[in-house]
Amino acid sequence: MRDEFPFAVARVTRRWRKLLDERLKDLGVTQARWTTMVYLQKGGEGLTQRELARLMAIENPTLVRLLDSLEQQNLIERRPCPNDRRARRLHLTEAGTSFMNVLNERAAELREEMLDGLTDDEIGDALKIFHRILDNAEKQR
Repeated sequence: MRDEFPFAVARVTRRWRKLLDERLKDLGVTQARWTTMVYLQKGGEGLTQRELARLMAIENPTLVRLLDSLEQQNLIERRPCPNDRRARRLHLTEAGTSFMNVLNERAAELREEMLDGLTDDEIGDALKIFHRILDNAEKQR
């Protein structure tokens, strides 16, 4: 079971993302872009690029390309930081907020379908396990 565990987690993650990607295809946003927007929304609007990159655990140059494309699609905007003239804060545009409303609705539908038949206690147990594994991973640094 221990050997199978990481592969099972990876399969579930890939399948979940693939299904959500299919449900968002008509919106014309790639997985990397919608993932970036989810992190921006969850992390709190007004993050700097550096803060968002750290939250997403990706390199800043990779994030800059994603942000450029989201800005071209009018889903986010960069605003000057009042405390640091060099920094820009990231915010969802009105179109970005509308997009996130659709994404969150479709993600909630998929989540309910994929968690069908599981009790809240079972989901809670799984979350405890994942948090413990992540804590163990942090100790490896």
